[in-house]
Amino acid sequence: MSRTPSNMLPLGTTVPDFNLLDTVTEKMMALEGLRGKKGTVIMFICNHCPFVKHINSGISAMAKEYQPKGIGFVAISSNDIVNYPQDSPNLMKRTAKKEGYPFPYLYDPTQEVARSFDAACTPDFYVFDAGLKLVYRGQFDDSRPGNGIPVTGNDLQNALDALLAGRPISLLQKPSIGCNIKWAATPS
Repeated sequence: MSRTPSNMLPLGTTVPDFNLLDTVTEKMMALEGLRGKKGTVIMFICNHCPFVKHINSGISAMAKEYQPKGIGFVAISSNDIVNYPQDSPNLMKRTAKKEGYPFPYLYDPTQEVARSFDAACTPDFYVFDAGLKLVYRGQFDDSRPGNGIPVTGNDLQNALDALLAGRPISLLQKPSIGCNIKWAATPS
């Protein structure tokens, strides 16, 4: 199991725009229609990564708690489906339904959205404020498959609580650790 860290996009970066297929509704969805009034969480995940599977119920629970508070949640999968067919859109839809995702699960077929976020791993989390500026990037919490630490989501939760309360978000932000994004081979 690879252990790839986040690239840690600079704080203050404006959210890159996107318009991607939601695999559940089978409709194109743009950032403008998905952002929350008070902030937006964008996460890069996929179906097969054990690090994502480990926290799936935690991210669903957190979204259900914070969406009514004005925080939008969006999941994106950018993996190469030629070499990783288990991450294909039809299986993304199945995963979203099985896990009870209360947020769109978008497919990034060109991988351009992942590149625009400088995403490196799954899971990779980004929190943008109401003005669409990056205020947090990094891990969900310290839990990893097999390390015995319970899944709490406390790193992401602390950032969201500070954002909602208008308090500064800690600059001590740990990179997420997970499977590397499965990049498609570039044509030679």
